[in-house]
Amino acid sequence: MANTELLNVTVLDEVVVLTLNRPQALNALNKQLITDLHGFFTQALESYNCSGVILTGSGAKAFAAGADIKEFVTMTPEEMQALSALGHELMFAMENSPVPIVAAIEGYALGGGFELALACHLRVGSSKARLGNPEVNLGIIPGYGATQRLPQLVGRGRSLDIMLTARMIEATEALDWGLLNRVVAPGETVETAQKIIKEISSKGPTAVAKVIEMVADFYNKNSDGFEKEIETFGALSAHKEFKEGTQAFIANRKAQFKN
Repeated sequence: MANTELLNVTVLDEVVVLTLNRPQALNALNKQLITDLHGFFTQALESYNCSGVILTGSGAKAFAAGADIKEFVTMTPEEMQALSALGHELMFAMENSPVPIVAAIEGYALGGGFELALACHLRVGSSKARLGNPEVNLGIIPGYGATQRLPQLVGRGRSLDIMLTARMIEATEALDWGLLNRVVAPGETVETAQKIIKEISSKGPTAVAKVIEMVADFYNKNSDGFEKEIETFGALSAHKEFKEGTQAFIANRKAQFKN
């Protein structure tokens, strides 16, 4: 997938870096940007031989400071529902990606931007990051999955605190709550995210993909994640990666996995 007007795609050492490119609007998610992201994660990603994806925003002020409210007020309820459905498809595609997706958050990640970060597997924030769901200030609710994903990360009480008060969570509190996995100095989020993906890429790629799948299954009401874990554990014991990993362990050497 080539760059679009609103989404820049670059590759750094087998890591795809996606940059939301609406700096004049603090990278707010409009329909076109959601469509571009949806196209990447549902179609283009599989064409990249990458070890992971970093998602970030252009400029130092924001990862994505919410949805495009000016666009919202021009839409009918039916169009709003369709946009929400498209956003949900995007978030599920990200959540179920077989390669890790790491959000690199500089500045604000609010509303739809926060929901985009929640759909990533890991989140790195700068010390100036500010996270939150302010939708009730507009008389509406989160539309891209926060009411379901946020409780998975921080529990019911903290989720209601965030969504009902509409307050912004600072980086240190977000780290304490588990909303962020790392907090680093401003300007270092992409580099740190790349280091995390490089570390993950040294592991068995099939095992990594299956861990992501199994964790997602825990929250899938139509799936028995425990049973799938038993089946997958047994199946992977016959995989060449398991043989390489165990032989390397016994020989006291580093495993050499092929992507």
